[in-house]
Amino acid sequence: MSIQLARIEDACTKLKLPTAASEWPAIAQSIVSKEGSFADFLEALLDAELQARAQRGREMLAKFASFPMTRSIEDYDFKFASGAPKQQIKELASLAFVERKENIVLLGPSGVGKSHLAVALGQLAVQRRLKTRFITAADLMLQLSAAKKQDRLETYLKRSILAPKLLIIDEIGYLPFGREEANLFFNVIAKRYEQGSVIVTSNLPFSQWSSAFADDTTLTAALLDRLLHHAHIVQINGESYRLKGKRATGVMPASIEQK
Repeated sequence: MSIQLARIEDACTKLKLPTAASEWPAIAQSIVSKEGSFADFLEALLDAELQARAQRGREMLAKFASFPMTRSIEDYDFKFASGAPKQQIKELASLAFVERKENIVLLGPSGVGKSHLAVALGQLAVQRRLKTRFITAADLMLQLSAAKKQDRLETYLKRSILAPKLLIIDEIGYLPFGREEANLFFNVIAKRYEQGSVIVTSNLPFSQWSSAFADDTTLTAALLDRLLHHAHIVQINGESYRLKGKRATGVMPASIEQK
């Protein structure tokens, strides 16, 4: 490497331009072959750096989001899930609800794709560089309880609950909460009320939510009041996608009750 090339690489490192440091020779050669100007070279170099920086940002956001899988709206089987409101879901994919700090509640029996849609919307948000976090209701309770016992609840709420523009809480109602856990969950919804968007999924109709929150009807009513004030309710009906293959092969009778 020549002394000049070393100086260029050192300057790029100091300016925190790693893509420019590694890609400028190839970009320069491409511009020269097209008989482009110095301005063309500079524009292409800066564009490459900006694109690489945006990609690194999305990767960091995806890591923070902690999605359990990769999903997209396009991959959702609307033909099988005929009870899913396709037009409503397509409209929500614009993510305008995030900018308006509105919520989404995905309701339906197990296996109809509620988590699929929640993750897909979350990954769209990450692609648009919106800070997002995914967590199951059970894991959220474990983390909240641990933070409270360690006297760092406020720190946890600021970093993990208030910081994301979109918070996704999956599987409300699969495991019932005790009274302290119900109070902690209420605190989460109250903290985010009109401050940031929440997507929640549940297999329970609203009339049964109190059973998941220590049978505390007063707390449940207050929670739903805040959650639903600015919310889009997505009701999905149908059979479990996960079990359709077993039914098709006759392993499981089609009449089995969905839980």
